[in-house]
Amino acid sequence: MQVAGPTLLVVDDDPQIPPLVEKYARPLGYRVVARGGGVQALASLAEVKPDVALVDLHMPEVGGMDVLKAIRDADPECQVILMSGDVAVDAIVEAVKGGALDYLAKPLDFGRVRALLSSVRDEIARREQVLRADADTARQLEFHGMIGRSPAMETLFASIRRLAPHVRSVLVSGETGTGKELVAKALHALGARHDRRFVTVNCSAVVETLFESELFGHVRGAFTGATDTKVGLFEHADRGTLFLDEAGELPLALQAKLLRAVEYGEIQRVGSLDTRRVDVAVIAATNRDLRAETAANRFRSDLFYRLSIVEIRLPPLRERREDIPYLTAAFVRDCAQRLGREITGVTAAAERALQQAPWPGNIRELRNVIERACILADGRLLTERELQPAMAAPTPVAAASTGAIAAAGSERLSDAQREQIARVMRESGGNKQQAAKRLGISRRALYRWLERLQIDV
Repeated sequence: MQVAGPTLLVVDDDPQIPPLVEKYARPLGYRVVARGGGVQALASLAEVKPDVALVDLHMPEVGGMDVLKAIRDADPECQVILMSGDVAVDAIVEAVKGGALDYLAKPLDFGRVRALLSSVRDEIARREQVLRADADTARQLEFHGMIGRSPAMETLFASIRRLAPHVRSVLVSGETGTGKELVAKALHALGARHDRRFVTVNCSAVVETLFESELFGHVRGAFTGATDTKVGLFEHADRGTLFLDEAGELPLALQAKLLRAVEYGEIQRVGSLDTRRVDVAVIAATNRDLRAETAANRFRSDLFYRLSIVEIRLPPLRERREDIPYLTAAFVRDCAQRLGREITGVTAAAERALQQAPWPGNIRELRNVIERACILADGRLLTERELQPAMAAPTPVAAASTGAIAAAGSERLSDAQREQIARVMRESGGNKQQAAKRLGISRRALYRWLERLQIDV
C-alpha cells in the first residue's frame, strides 16, 4: 500500500496560483489542497491538517499573517511559507518573526518553489524517521551510553572496541561536555577488567593537601586527624580501573608519585615506609591541552607521555551536527519518561534552532536545554517557544566560554557584523538571496540580522 505524502495547503484568492503550485508539488509527492481565502483556510484547518502551507499575505477579510498565526497555534510543526507582491523588509521581518519558514515574492519563481518544497519534504521525512525509531534502532545508535551515527563517532566506537582489551593507560581528551567519562566506562566494560571495580577520582574537587591520602591512603597517626589507617583509591581499584577525571588539575607535587604508580604499579601510603603493589588500569581525562601545559611546565612531561601512550580525542558537538537529531530524540524520550509527560519530539523549526546553535557546552549543554524545554512544554512537541528561554539560560560552560568576550567586545562585534552585512548587501545589489548565500547564512537568518543591526536596504 502506498504511503500518503505530506499535505500542502495553498491559500490564495487568485484562482490561478493553486493549479500552478500543484503542477510542481505533485511530482514531489505532495497531496495538494487549495483554499480561496483566509476564511476558508481557517474553517478547514482541523480537517486538512497540513504539513506545509503556502499562504498569500494580502487577502480580504482574513490576511496571511492571521492564517500563519492560526496554523502555528494549531500545529507548530507545520511549515508556513508566505507569498506576496509586497517585498518590503518590514513585512518580511514580521513574517519571519511570526514563525514563517520563508517569504516568496510574486510573480512566483517556480524553480525556487520547487526547491523549497523539496527541501521541506526531505526535512519532514528525516524528522519522521527519527521519531519512528523503535527500540531496536535506538539500540543500534547507542554505544555504551553514547549516541552517534556521524563518521567521527563511528571511528571513535571502532577505536574503543579495538583498544579496550589491550590498553593499561589511556588519555581521553576533549572539550567539557563531550562525554569523556562515557568513553572511560566503555573502555572498562569492553576490557578484561569489566568484572572488577571502576573507581572515579575528580581531580579538580579534592583538597590538594589531602590528595595524596585520597589516592594512596595513609597509616594511623600520619597527620592530624588520621585516627585510622585508610586504604587509598589506587588500592581500592586493584585489578580494576581508576578513572582520573580532569587530570590536568593534578598538583605538580603529586604527579611524580602518580607516575610511579602508573608505570610500576607501586604506591606508598602517607606515613608509611613500605611500598605496595597494585594492578590498576588508569584512564585519565582532560579538557586541557596537556601538550601546552607540559611546555609551560604545569604538567610533567614524563607523566604526560606515560598517560598518552594511547590517546582518544572526542569531537565537539559542532563537528558532528548530524548527530543532533538522534541525541535530541534520545534526550526527549528520557526526559518525557522521567517527568511523566507525553512529549514525542521537536518541531522542524525547533530542530533547525538546535542545529544552528554553537553548543560551547557540547552534549551536556544540549541535554540540559532539552530538559529545561520539556519542563516548559505544554504540548506533545517542543517548539521554539520552549527552546528559546531554555537556550537563553547559559550553562556555566557557555558563560565561562563567552561571557568575557561578550562583555569586552560585543559592541565592536556588532559594528563589524553591521559593516560586513551592509557591504555584502551593497555588492549584491540588494538581492537578499545572493547576499545570504555569500554570507553563508539562510535568508531567514539574514532578515533577522537586518532587523537586529538596523540595516536599511
